[in-house]
Amino acid sequence: MAFTLYSLLQASLLIVNAVAVLHEERFLRHVGWGSDQGIGGFGEEPGIKAQLTNLIRSVRTVMRGKRSIIIIIIIFFLYFFP
Repeated sequence: MAFTLYSLLQASLLIVNAVAVLHEERFLRHVGWGSDQGIGGFGEEPGIKAQLTNLIRSVRTVMRGKRSIIIIIIIFFLYFFP
């Protein structure tokens, strides 16, 4: 299998899906990465845990509707252009 732009798009979609399905109450809070875990004081730089939690929350918010459209397009191309 050659490394193409299409395979890069598929890999990025798999990573976005993996991040998007991480549920905060079911999984992240049990690991210690809940939204209330990374609260710092005023003027302090957020730690790596708080930054990753914000990244996960942002990916889930931004890619909520767009993700399903991209999945439909990729399934279409996989089905008709093997």
